[in-house]
Amino acid sequence: MAARDETEVAGVRLTSPDKVLYPEQGITKRDLANYMVTVADWMLPHVAKRPITLVRCPTGRQKKCFYQRHAGSGVPSELGEIPVPGFAEPYLFVRDLRGLVALVQMGVLEIHPWGARNDNPERPDRLVFDLDPGEGLAFSDVAAAARDVRAMLESIKLTSFLKTTGGKGLHLVVPIVRRYDWRDVKAFAKRAAEKLAKEQPERYLIRMSKAERRGRILIDYLRNDPTSTAIAPYSTRSREGAPVATPLAWEELTNKLDPKAFNEKTVPGRLKALKADPWKDMPAMKQPLPSKV
Repeated sequence: MAARDETEVAGVRLTSPDKVLYPEQGITKRDLANYMVTVADWMLPHVAKRPITLVRCPTGRQKKCFYQRHAGSGVPSELGEIPVPGFAEPYLFVRDLRGLVALVQMGVLEIHPWGARNDNPERPDRLVFDLDPGEGLAFSDVAAAARDVRAMLESIKLTSFLKTTGGKGLHLVVPIVRRYDWRDVKAFAKRAAEKLAKEQPERYLIRMSKAERRGRILIDYLRNDPTSTAIAPYSTRSREGAPVATPLAWEELTNKLDPKAFNEKTVPGRLKALKADPWKDMPAMKQPLPSKV
């Protein structure tokens, strides 16, 4: 029988299961592990067997949190390690539900997978456009930006998928054929972002400067890099309210949509109510990048 300060979730030992990770909601380690059980089937197709970057908050989201890119010492048996060319130390990866629960045991509140898989980490299979609003903008402005980026991508025969980020922005994810290296993928994303920024400079920009961003939306193409990854679908964020990065169907993107409505408490109910996975077609989609934008 497990000691009072231990339990098991999905066969994984969880110590201090009643430790509060999100004090505002009273969400505990046990709660987060059970959340992973609920979302695993939806999340794993986009996370499993990919190098991952982690945000760890072992004592809760309000205390000291830190990024972890490499495996380090004491890797739980439920997790794997993958050597990656160009990096001195291996990356962690998850295989299955047990790996997701092991991350909770480590105090991980955010999972950021690579846009490439373990069997070919130098060839991405998806790219990301991160829409980040400056001061003075409403979510309706971000929604309009997402529609603009989607339309631009459709004009060059690329299908994109949508998700909230757990913050104020949105991500558009484009599945691609594994033919290009990281440099080529980032260069394409930059050209696409530049196109919109040049056509509508009053609304969009691609520079990170905060001084220029008030009233405009940053189209961040830099997520297409092994060291600048994007949040995983269905991952929590280390922010007040335990918000969750949530895949959406394009029909759900209305000006009344509230990204804050998607959190650790509400997403499991959403998944039960959905008739289909908004991202069900993504894993099998292999789109070539056009030579011109």
